[in-house]
Amino acid sequence: MTSQYREDVVSGPVASLVACVWEQRVGRRHAQLVVPDGCLDLIWLGDGDLVVAGADTGPRLVDLPAGAVVAGVRLRPAAAGAVLGWHAAELRDRQVDAADLWGRQALRLCETLDMSPAEFRGRHLLEAVSSRGAVPDALVQAAARCLARPRARVAAVAAELGVSERQLHRRTVAAVGYGPKMLARVGRLRRFVRLHASDLSGRALLAGYASQAHMNDEVRRLTGMTPVRFLEALGGASA
Repeated sequence: MTSQYREDVVSGPVASLVACVWEQRVGRRHAQLVVPDGCLDLIWLGDGDLVVAGADTGPRLVDLPAGAVVAGVRLRPAAAGAVLGWHAAELRDRQVDAADLWGRQALRLCETLDMSPAEFRGRHLLEAVSSRGAVPDALVQAAARCLARPRARVAAVAAELGVSERQLHRRTVAAVGYGPKMLARVGRLRRFVRLHASDLSGRALLAGYASQAHMNDEVRRLTGMTPVRFLEALGGASA
């Protein structure tokens, strides 16, 4: 077994800030592929190591040591900047020590996590996020929903929301770490993974790509793999 991964959906008021709480139990040491999903994560790596992983614009490999039990909370795109108290673009494609962002709060949280059984760490991370009293950016929330539609266009989404493209870009970069065009690309990739079709061209159409060639290029840029290889890798992720 390489690893076991589990996600728990969040309910209640904090659900506007957090998409899920997750845990990964690592069997043998391996490099974990991480691809862009429009989210930032607060991650406990163990041994006092609490980090924030910013929004990615391309594939990233994370080395996971054998026997590690990693826990995290995945912040929603519209909430990341407010929860962390930083302009999210400063964290793009980076992993930083949480203490650099939260100072003493992060150090206290590390002490709590160090002393807690593994099954309670996700709850402590969730409580830490909730205690920040953050409010998600309602405009970015709405934009994320609109941009998740197949063949969504930034200009049309901005017009629908009653703002300029420039304003939408500025607010999205601050809350997510990158602009609405990148968020739309991530949305297409997520649809590509979820959809089922008899062939790749059909999958490309349903996901919102202009053509199969467009899909091939986008999937390779975001994952470092061909579409077929990426789907195969996802199928064996929990093996």
